[in-house]
Amino acid sequence: MESESNPMAPTIDRRRHFLDELLALADIRINGDRPWDMQLHRSAALDEIVARHSLGLGETYMRGDWSSPALDQFFHKLLRADLHRKAKPFRNLWRIARAYLVNLQSRGRAFQVGERHYDLGNDFYQAMLDSRMTYSCGYWREAQNLEDAQTAKLDLICRKLGLQPGMRLLDIGCGWGSLLGYAAEKYGVECVGVSVSREQCHYIEQTYAELPIEVHLQDYRSLNRQFDRVASVGMFEHVGRKNHRAFMQVARRCLNKDGLLLLHTIGKNQRFSTTDAWIDKYIFPNGDLPSSGQICDSAEDLFIEEDLHNFGSDYDKTLMAWHRNFEARWDNFADTFDQTFYRMWRYYLLSCAGAFRARHIQLWQWIFSNKREGGVPRVV
Repeated sequence: MESESNPMAPTIDRRRHFLDELLALADIRINGDRPWDMQLHRSAALDEIVARHSLGLGETYMRGDWSSPALDQFFHKLLRADLHRKAKPFRNLWRIARAYLVNLQSRGRAFQVGERHYDLGNDFYQAMLDSRMTYSCGYWREAQNLEDAQTAKLDLICRKLGLQPGMRLLDIGCGWGSLLGYAAEKYGVECVGVSVSREQCHYIEQTYAELPIEVHLQDYRSLNRQFDRVASVGMFEHVGRKNHRAFMQVARRCLNKDGLLLLHTIGKNQRFSTTDAWIDKYIFPNGDLPSSGQICDSAEDLFIEEDLHNFGSDYDKTLMAWHRNFEARWDNFADTFDQTFYRMWRYYLLSCAGAFRARHIQLWQWIFSNKREGGVPRVV
């Protein structure tokens, strides 16, 4: 449970609302006394939530119209009860159609998420993440803290790829370079990373200047160099369903004979769905979580699916650890970002933690190989 202060006591008078009945299906009460209950601070927010669904829920929270002492538990219960399906799901049909008809992740849009999300400031992310600045799910199988979980994840990737000294590794969507740095230092490989974030590229150039690492501010579709291994960790969520096949073709084009691709991505349970409207507007513009079927379709006749590893429950722990760091160090950024940003970021981290806890979304690591004799040894 992660608690928030509630300086705005819920003293408003109101009539019983449709949301009272709907939230009761998830064992959530408005102005109840349990940690996951919704505390209402402006009665008109209820009508806005009904009218605008997830976007209304998130924006009214950002304005301080409601709160919850345990927002992660609130979303865990909300999503476990499938309330998002019960409240007029047809309202999202136009967004689903738009995702299929329009390439929301075109080359012209590719750098938007870097500018709006990843370029918030390296100091901000350093305060929230582990020492290597790893902004993806940790591997908590034997870890007791965020640092160890992220180190375990990086080593797991290197072992799954069978990295050996002298190999060349391409990291598509390399973040702040945690995999590049770890692979170069611990496994003796030469690394190339591409990112759509100027801040990330600048950080890598400064931090890993002494290691055999290149980084480029570049869209993945322009890649045309040869590597022994390719990894993509937490980037495929930005590729989009209209570009899944193109991504796989690029990875195949860049792999030497007998090469391996590791794809680490958040995934959704249903093929015909779309990105949460609030997440799309405020956190990850143009994001599009893939389904397992979409990933398999994109790899058909290009790769063999050698292994699939789901450890989505570990993302719950990772997000809760990030949130603890965020809360503990918020005072360092209170003069840079306002209270609306604070509530937005808190809502992002804890709603996502609740979604993974409810198994509403997954975290997959896939291993793909070129067609070859024999199989690929399993690490897990």
